[in-house]
Order: sequence, then C-alpha cells, then structure tokens
Amino acid sequence: MIKFYRTDHKVLSEITEYEDNMWVCMTKPTVDETKLIAEDFEIDLADVRAALDDEESSRVEVEDGYTLILVDIPSIEMRNEREAYTTIPLGIILVKDILITVCAEDTPVLDAFIESKVKEFSTKKRMRFMYQILYRNCMTYQYYLRVMDRRRNLIEQRIQDETEDADLIDLHELESNLVYFATSLRANGVVLDKLARYSSIKQYPEDQELLDDVMVENKQAIEMTGIYRDIISGTRELMTTIINNRLNNIMKFLAAITIVMAIPTIISGIYGMNVSGKWMPLAKTPYGFYIVCGIIVLICIIIALILKKKKMFKM
Repeated sequence: MIKFYRTDHKVLSEITEYEDNMWVCMTKPTVDETKLIAEDFEIDLADVRAALDDEESSRVEVEDGYTLILVDIPSIEMRNEREAYTTIPLGIILVKDILITVCAEDTPVLDAFIESKVKEFSTKKRMRFMYQILYRNCMTYQYYLRVMDRRRNLIEQRIQDETEDADLIDLHELESNLVYFATSLRANGVVLDKLARYSSIKQYPEDQELLDDVMVENKQAIEMTGIYRDIISGTRELMTTIINNRLNNIMKFLAAITIVMAIPTIISGIYGMNVSGKWMPLAKTPYGFYIVCGIIVLICIIIALILKKKKMFKM
C-alpha cells in the first residue's frame, strides 16, 4: 500500500498524485508498487525493497541522486502464543525534495505522524522530518521497554504467592526481547554516528540539534535495555532460588513425616515377630496393648517436637 502526504500550513493531508515536498509512505508494498516507485524516482529496486527483508542490517548508503537510511524499529508479534517484542527494518529514502518510508507493517513510529501527534512536523523539511522519525523511534523503544519492565514487576509480585512455570517462560521471553532491542539499538547508534559525520547530507543548525537529541535518546534506550536485562536476570535467579527452596522444604517435611511414621512401624514389627509371648514386654500385663500404643504415641510426639524445633516441618 502506498499513500502520499503533504503538509500545508502545518496541516497534514493525503494527496493522490506526486507533488513537491511530499511524503511517500509505503506499508507492506507489493512487488509492483516497489517497482513503480523505483522507476519513477530512479532508485535501485533492491534499495526500495531493503526494508522488507527482516535480515537487513541498519546502515546508511549515499548513492547518486538519493540516500538510503535503514534502521531497526520495535514491533509486536505473537511468539509461543504470547505477545512478544522484536525489531523490523524501516527504510527512509531521501530523493530530491521527497522523503520515502518503506516498512513491512504498520508501525506506531509512523502512525504518530499520520495522526498529527508530532508537533512542528512538516514534509517540506525532509531532514528535520527524518530526524523526527528517528526521535520517535527512540521514544517507541523506551515505551516498550517500560511496558516490559511493568510485566516483570507483575511476575515479581507473584513470586511470594505462587510461582508457575509460565512465569519463568515469560521472563525468558522478556530477556530475549531485550537482546533483540539491545542489538538493534546499537546498530541504530552506528547509523546516527554516520549521519552526524556525513558532510554530503545537507543539514541545518536546528537539524543538528535534533540529531544530537536523537543520539542522546538512543543511548538512553541502550542503557535502559542493559539495566532491565540485569534486573530480569536477577528476578529469574531469585525465582529459581525460591522454587528450589520450596522444594527443599517439601523434602524436609516428607523426611520428617517418614521418621515419625517409622517409630510405630518398628515397634509393631518387633511385637509381630514369631517368638514366645513371655519374652515380649507387657505381653501379659492387663491393658498391655493400650500401654504399648500410648508409649508409641508418646515417642512420636517427642520426636515430632524435636523435628519441629529443628524446623523440619516448615513448608
């Protein structure tokens, strides 16, 4: 799908044909649509379709007549029947006085511009527009990172009550998501460094200030990713330790029960031996059976109190 946008008097409107200072937004474009844009603007077809390949790495390429900027943006996907986060490429092509964006799916990074949520946004200032896209991308990363941290907090709050296998899986998924984010953010940082150094890309002083802000926010997102990875790793270790501790307590409880129950088994086994009754204590004593049972109960109580003192009955 291809849509054309242009701002006039700070108002974004959709247009139906090519105009100067417009924004060409390509979302999940077909092969024919990419060929059309490549031919009309004299761009290499491989560069137009670069953002549609998940394996493409972030980079900046300055060609004759146009510049390709490829960065990774955050995206939500379903993985193992769970909502997970990953990254996908976003292509930004600067050609003449037109900016072209190419993405394999709808993204909140661009939706914010379409819905006019970005202040001082103009398609006529393509360099500033590009940096605003990159800035919005950093903000989206940070938003998703905070969402992941809230999910970790919910899991951590359930640790004291009841820990399930699903919580461990969720923590592993969150940690995997952070690995994707960290890799993509570092690659984006390299792209931003190149944009700051490239003299062939014309920049104005206010654009340079915005680029500096983008670099700061990207570094902050990288730091947040590292911090959250460490916190999730600590939460996972805590959860594993608690699970092991609960298992140890259960094993101690079962061992204590086994010890207490072994006492009547041993005594009854002795009295059940095939020997003369005259050799058995209390065998000919009135109420001997009840006396033996009382002794067994007394011994069990004493042993149970000793084990309780040693915290063997703690669950």
